[in-house]
Amino acid sequence: MGKIKKIGVLTSGGDSPGMNAAIRAVVRAGIFNGLEVYGIRHGYKGLVNNHIKRLKSYSVSNIIQRGGTILKTARCKDFLTKEGRKQAYNNIKENELDAIIVIGGDGTFTGATVFAKEYNIPIIGLPGTIDNDLYGTDFTIGYDTALNTVIEAVDKIRDTASAHNRLFFVEVMGRDAGFIALRSAISCGAEAVLIPEIETHAEDLLDYLEDGFTRKKSSGIIIVAEGDQSGGAFEIAKKIEKDFINYDVRVTILGHIQRGGSPTAFDRVTASTLGVAAVKALLGGEKNIMVGLQNNSVAYVPLEKAIKHHKTIKKSLLDLVKVLNI
Repeated sequence: MGKIKKIGVLTSGGDSPGMNAAIRAVVRAGIFNGLEVYGIRHGYKGLVNNHIKRLKSYSVSNIIQRGGTILKTARCKDFLTKEGRKQAYNNIKENELDAIIVIGGDGTFTGATVFAKEYNIPIIGLPGTIDNDLYGTDFTIGYDTALNTVIEAVDKIRDTASAHNRLFFVEVMGRDAGFIALRSAISCGAEAVLIPEIETHAEDLLDYLEDGFTRKKSSGIIIVAEGDQSGGAFEIAKKIEKDFINYDVRVTILGHIQRGGSPTAFDRVTASTLGVAAVKALLGGEKNIMVGLQNNSVAYVPLEKAIKHHKTIKKSLLDLVKVLNI
């Protein structure tokens, strides 16, 4: 691999709080090390359409506290085709970029892996997703902020649940992973949590509500991951409402508010740490890896490993929910 002089940075997939902090870190770490840094707007779509512009230090001023991404993100069907990736490669050559740093999740890394194999472009991935479902990193950029958004919302919902003796089913993001649901359930003192990784039977939940819940509590919160096998909060609430007539059952879908907002200090530090580490990795000759956090230290994980292996739920956290609701 030749000497790195110019690098590009893009954000792809669902936005997550802290992406801007990561962009800022990449740009300033690159400049600090004598590199030219180019921003690629709208993710892989920007690579295909040549939406590439040089970024200076001032270009990323006053963004560390902002949610979303200044580089924007978009789906790109063209990048799924060989012709589209060829056009992206031509634009990389035209702009004389030596490497690309991509910030995103599983889909972003999958695209990066295919592209790197086809054209031998050095690529470094930064884990930017609120789902925290990428293998090889303890935390992803945006996860902590999303958790705190859920906690703030559920705390307010509990106030009205208590006032009206209501049972609330609160649906949080997590189509394929229950990390947000599980940790927010513990943090909010939820009575139960339903996640995709564990099969849920309405009958079991009903038994819990009837035998253990009604004798002790007059209101409650049940956190449901959107990808739960029961079909989500609305479906499970319908099943429970038929037999659980003592409670006024309500459903709240938190939706995309979990993706927005100013990132927490933890996410800002994580994004800044990983952004600088990504530039150092490139300068050290690394390529086609994800830069993550393991035991509070920077770790390099092959992109293929990050997307092929599944991050597992800790059973100890599931047990915590049960223990704390005795």
